[in-house]
Amino acid sequence: MGETTRQFEEQFSMLLSVKHAIAVSSCTAGLHLANQNLGIEREDEVICPALAFVAGAKPIRFLGTIPVFSEIQILDRLCLSPSDIDSRINRRTRAIQVVHFAGYPCDMDAVMSVSRRHGLPVIEDCSHAPGADYKGQKCGTIGDLGCFSFYSTKNMTTAEGGMVTTNNDALADKVRLLRSHGMTSVPMDRHEGRAYSYDVVDLGYNYRIDEIRSAIGLVQLGKLEDNNSRRELRQKWYLEGLGSGLRIRIPFRGFRGSPAHHIFPIMLDQDVSREGFMRRMKERGIQTSIHYPPVYLFEFYRQELGCKPGSLPITEEVGQREITLPLYPSMAESDADYVCRSVTEVLGENKTAGN
Repeated sequence: MGETTRQFEEQFSMLLSVKHAIAVSSCTAGLHLANQNLGIEREDEVICPALAFVAGAKPIRFLGTIPVFSEIQILDRLCLSPSDIDSRINRRTRAIQVVHFAGYPCDMDAVMSVSRRHGLPVIEDCSHAPGADYKGQKCGTIGDLGCFSFYSTKNMTTAEGGMVTTNNDALADKVRLLRSHGMTSVPMDRHEGRAYSYDVVDLGYNYRIDEIRSAIGLVQLGKLEDNNSRRELRQKWYLEGLGSGLRIRIPFRGFRGSPAHHIFPIMLDQDVSREGFMRRMKERGIQTSIHYPPVYLFEFYRQELGCKPGSLPITEEVGQREITLPLYPSMAESDADYVCRSVTEVLGENKTAGN
């Protein structure tokens, strides 16, 4: 955490117009620090989505806190429903954690209205949304804390790493303290003579980022805006190539705003075998993926929290029908055309596309 890391944090805070940006070892680490710094304790509850990578719920459990999984809005908008969040709040609720799914901002006006009405802090999981804009304000600056991922599949990467953002001075100070073992000074302070020893004043963690990853992050950050624009163009190619009449629906079609275009999800019709579709696309040299199996249906959460199928029907339907098509900044238009033709042909081969 030397001079390069300081520059990376400064450049990131400038991009978002946020007061504090604190680099950490991963977004999971950032979410852990965010939840802990809000004073959340054992048996408290944090509302979060089940349609997300499991790393969103894990940091809540690190603290012995209960993740309360909330429903998404509709099949065409895969972010948390503010009204469903509101319905799950009780005297044990301590925070709301949202995910800007696929890089599309949540309805943050409504989320923040629920937050203010109940006096609850909001954590924004921005793993999919670096550079995304919500009504003139960057994702990660609207709630109390924002957490970003720089994993290798994300819009910008340091191979592994993350960032915590906030406009709250006290929260920023605590994140900085806890990311480095709760020590009152860091190695660079001692190296440069600003401190000669240190005290340990809290039970912190080794969530530090290194100078090599920060150097990569600085270069990647300079490419983010252009790469997001390239992702947007490739999404337009898909929207044009996947015309009407196919047995799919495309979430976020017609979305107004400035998303980060992290992934391109589609929803297969219910009579289409997803396994068969993925297998046939693979035979054509096209990798597809799933975002995401509902978190509460994993064995750990069924056993640990007693979660059961049927809890969130819209989330579960997405978990059964969603497919993610390839989307990356250097993708050629001919490749996007090939993917669109393949989707059309595979869906047309057989009514169940998996027999």
